[in-house]
Amino acid sequence: MVPSIARQSVIIKCKMNKSVMTGNYEYFYGAGLLSKLYGVEIPDEIKPLELEELLTEAMKQLTPRDETESWLLQLLSGYKPSADYDLQMKELLLWGRQEEYLWSVAIPEKKKQE
Repeated sequence: MVPSIARQSVIIKCKMNKSVMTGNYEYFYGAGLLSKLYGVEIPDEIKPLELEELLTEAMKQLTPRDETESWLLQLLSGYKPSADYDLQMKELLLWGRQEEYLWSVAIPEKKKQE
């Protein structure tokens, strides 16, 4: 899996208010975004089914600020993760949590080279 594809997919789906999450990679990146946007604490080493429990509870308390955030919450709440897990999921969680280019599919060339 190429992590940037999962990242781009989540951003496009949120901005267009269309589609559903199709895998754990997208789910973990989306969870990272949720953590960044709302301060939801998610352990770095969390597994998919534990993440689902954590997000289900956390999202009950959240109010989206716009349509994009609303769609992110809808994507996350509508996805049922599998138990499958690998280190790229952790990488995507951390990427979402530290996202510098929120809702931007393209990353500036300078950043890509670092």
